[in-house]
Amino acid sequence: MLAIVGAIIVVNYAQGADSRAVQNLEPVSVMVVQKAVPAGTPVASLTAFVSSQELPGKAVSKTALNNLDGQAGKVTAVELLPGEQLVAERLIQPEELKSSGSIEVPKGMQEVSFQLDAPRVVGGQVVPGDHIGIFINLDNGGLEAKPDKPTTQLTIHKVLVTGVQRAPSTAPSPQPSASPSPGAPAVDTSLPSGPLLLTVAVNDVDATKIVYAAEYAKIWLSKEPLDAADSGRPGIMTKPEVYK
Repeated sequence: MLAIVGAIIVVNYAQGADSRAVQNLEPVSVMVVQKAVPAGTPVASLTAFVSSQELPGKAVSKTALNNLDGQAGKVTAVELLPGEQLVAERLIQPEELKSSGSIEVPKGMQEVSFQLDAPRVVGGQVVPGDHIGIFINLDNGGLEAKPDKPTTQLTIHKVLVTGVQRAPSTAPSPQPSASPSPGAPAVDTSLPSGPLLLTVAVNDVDATKIVYAAEYAKIWLSKEPLDAADSGRPGIMTKPEVYK
């Protein structure tokens, strides 16, 4: 009987010790990287890569984030690896990635450049670190069954932009047609002008497609973040397909 009572006392003490130990850890909820995040990934796409976890308070960095509130518009400054805490200094404004070499080229990929006018580059709003979709337009030859028909295809998905250079504009600044209301914020209604030189990181096959399209076809871009839905439906677009 004494042995049984003693065992119960020991078990209860051990359980209490475990509870006291957990309380002493002072767990804190933080964002932890679950899978590798490429440098330049927008915050809007991070939910697919991170999750909230409770870690011992002593093990949590002072700048660790417990959510993504207030981080909209920022991008990852470097590649993030699984298991690391998401700290504030890893998220920066896209403009800070514009310096040469600031976007790391993923292993096995190569860089290639091409030039487009601003309307074809999402209004000229693409910056290093963005991911884009590359549409290729062919006047003819895109379909073996109908070689004389013009075609469009979203050919390359979620391409990492590593550099953007804009030609200086020589156009005069537009004059406002009317004065803004007192207290109203100033609004820039000027249109982007001049070509942009974009550099992207792709594999050898996609690099060849881009060079061919830049030389013999037409290119149009979209902003396509890593979490953008891919329905698989666009395929090759022709006139009859437009209204379907």
